[in-house]
Amino acid sequence: METTELYPPFTVGVDLGGTNTAFAIVDSVGHIVATDSIPTRTPTVEKWADNLASRISRMIADNRLEGLVKGIGIGAPCANASTGCIEAATNLPWPSPIALVNMMESRTGLRTVISNDANAAAIGEMTYGAAAGLKNFIVLTLGTSVGGGIVCDGHLLSGRSGFAGELGHVTFPFASDRLCSCGRYGCLHTIGSADGIRETARRMLAESDEPSVLRDIPQKEMTPKKIQIAARDGDRLANLIYEFTGRCLGKAAAEFAAVTDPEAFILFGGVSKAGDLLLKPMREAFLEYALFLYKDRVRFLLSKLRDADAAILGAASLPLSI
Repeated sequence: METTELYPPFTVGVDLGGTNTAFAIVDSVGHIVATDSIPTRTPTVEKWADNLASRISRMIADNRLEGLVKGIGIGAPCANASTGCIEAATNLPWPSPIALVNMMESRTGLRTVISNDANAAAIGEMTYGAAAGLKNFIVLTLGTSVGGGIVCDGHLLSGRSGFAGELGHVTFPFASDRLCSCGRYGCLHTIGSADGIRETARRMLAESDEPSVLRDIPQKEMTPKKIQIAARDGDRLANLIYEFTGRCLGKAAAEFAAVTDPEAFILFGGVSKAGDLLLKPMREAFLEYALFLYKDRVRFLLSKLRDADAAILGAASLPLSI
């Protein structure tokens, strides 16, 4: 390892997923020093924590970084940053609540910070990415779900239980006929998530006779990426799908802006790879619907975190910022 190319202090970022747990040592400017992973699905959470702590300690020793690691950051579902616990995470194999911070600190001796993935993404963008130098911004995570990370006056808004920023579950009239997985109608999640885009495609294909290459794709095989490709190849219906999605996101952003007066919205996650297919109609709708105080003052940006490392980098930034 060429330590002269790295910038201390170092942190460990952990991305706790339902199947695998990936982790890495990261330096203060976002260089990844070493990576590893373990299965998440172990008989007990204690065995998982023993395994993770052991592998982290070995990774630190192998890279001769003892005493140089500032802490561990963990991005996890339903993470309550204020209590250090995971609460009611349905995609993990163990019962909740899980006292994750205490478990890791007692095993590693390192300060441990947890947050949900959207909040971790917001801190990651501020530390390493598109929000560097910004003190007021909102990250919209667009992927399997829609989430939000809000930074105001340089501070992440966490709320009493660490669940502030659930922007995907703010309801809007444009989604009033869509049932969300949370049990309510109208959530932004039903529009901006991968499933939301698939549903928009299904509806537009059913309601229009417009010729489209999308008609040759079975519904169960329809993905945002395939719709993106069709749109970039000039398919009119595919472009309409992204225009509708982007305008809905822009209308939502106009409402969110009135709460925190952000400098920028940053799109993060797989759906955001559509780039200008989303950003152009999103900007246009924002200018149309935002209160005059915010028009022409808010930027719309794409994440600068590397795709494969984004979750880990977001988690690794937590001990540096919280």
